Amino acid sequence: MLDATLKTQLQQQYLTKLTEPVELVSSLDDRPKSREMAELLEEIAGLSDKITYRRADDDARRPSFAVTRPGADISIRFAGIPMGHEFSSLVLALLQVGGVPVKEDAETLEAVEHLDGDYEFVTYMSLTCQNCPTVVQALNAMAVLNPRIKHTAVEGSLFQDEIEERRILAVPTIYLNGEEWGSGRTDMKQFVERLDHHAAARTAEKLDEREPYEVLVVGGGPAGASAAIYAARKGIRTGMACERIGGQVLDTLAIENHISQVYTEGPTLGAAYGAHMSAYDIDQIPGVRASRLIPGEDGDLHTVEFEGGGRLRARTVILATGARWRTLGVPGEADYRNKGVSFCPHCDGPLFKGKPIAVVGGGNSGVEAAIDLAGVTEHVTVVEFLDQLKADDVLLRKLDSLPNTEVITSARTTEVDGDGKQMTGLQYEDRTTGELRTLDVDGVFVQIGLLPNTDWLKGSVELTPRGEIVINQKGETDIPGIYGAGDCTTVPFKQIVVAEGSGATAALSAFDHLIRTPAPVAAAAH
Repeated sequence: MLDATLKTQLQQQYLTKLTEPVELVSSLDDRPKSREMAELLEEIAGLSDKITYRRADDDARRPSFAVTRPGADISIRFAGIPMGHEFSSLVLALLQVGGVPVKEDAETLEAVEHLDGDYEFVTYMSLTCQNCPTVVQALNAMAVLNPRIKHTAVEGSLFQDEIEERRILAVPTIYLNGEEWGSGRTDMKQFVERLDHHAAARTAEKLDEREPYEVLVVGGGPAGASAAIYAARKGIRTGMACERIGGQVLDTLAIENHISQVYTEGPTLGAAYGAHMSAYDIDQIPGVRASRLIPGEDGDLHTVEFEGGGRLRARTVILATGARWRTLGVPGEADYRNKGVSFCPHCDGPLFKGKPIAVVGGGNSGVEAAIDLAGVTEHVTVVEFLDQLKADDVLLRKLDSLPNTEVITSARTTEVDGDGKQMTGLQYEDRTTGELRTLDVDGVFVQIGLLPNTDWLKGSVELTPRGEIVINQKGETDIPGIYGAGDCTTVPFKQIVVAEGSGATAALSAFDHLIRTPAPVAAAAH
């Protein structure tokens, strides 16, 4: 199953790092996928004398296999064949079970090792989901670190009965000890925050202990990463606080307009941001969400407070908190989110195989989603508020060529119907006649644009009615020493490369401000 290049890479670059024996133990049935799994495991075992493979048929989920270390209590299982986006999860599992240290900060590693309780996680994922590997890899690593944590990654399309029984319509969906626990991209720090009741207090204490920065960047996406790098290159004390390094880029699959890269994917670019920042003296603080900005008066330090407690202070602050998916704001939408209402066609599309679905939004993202979904679903209906679609002509021609798609224009979505457990239909108003109609669909993918993540800034800096931070051509807000960059601002054209440029502009403007402004006494002492 592995091509020659991949085998060579595994054998010569990765599996040579193993210091402990690894055993692959399969549970198979008569399906073709079981034969494929056996072939894959035999190939991997043949690449290293540290890896062995045997068939045991000791697990109810088939085909599946465990990655174990003889004599150690480690419970990691893949129910399905981890190729596609999940192949990296398999490689990391082999390495970590085989003795390669888990890469994470010491505080998080210690917190995982000391978690008190028995945790049996099951992650439902798809091989086309770019967010699923973060969850799978985090839980696998936690199972290596703590024997009381067990994890199984289930490939949804291969276990349809289980998916239907649990009514799973979005990935990644995470179960803990038999109960639904969460969904969406979740990293190790976020797992610790939820499982360890003392984690938030420790995080707040660590924030309060930090000395003031000359530049504090809030946000870890393209704008934030660019701003932090440009600031650090000036040799000034730079901090970055964010929910996740990479920001919304991590939720993007194909990227074909990032200059110098013909093609890349969001998680790859997000990881590159992190690696680039790590080459400089940047105090990166992921896993925190800003809750309040307190501008300094008369040249005093600015303060950013965070959810759960803790604050950071800085002479200048760059706001680069990005944007989030815009929601429909209709009855039923929140009730059936991840139960039919979805925002990521790449992640959740395979769960709607053979089912009728709708896409709300006729711009480029909506039409691209419809084209992708037409390949796996029974039928796709594009619902657009305006009287015509706004997407590029090349996309409209492709959509028109597909036999299982249709377009409804001048339609105002009014409600998401459901049976209490999952979505069953979508209501809309025909804006030309006022007639209310219903689409019998099992899912809806919302693709109607973005909203800036600026609710926490109301009353501190000037915002537009849409919530965008008002900035000038230098990235300056209405508060001296506070700057904005990227999709959360009035910068036109919400594109990755535009955000990167605006982040650089904000950092250079902040540096110019610093060299022309006397430092407050509290900051000058450091």
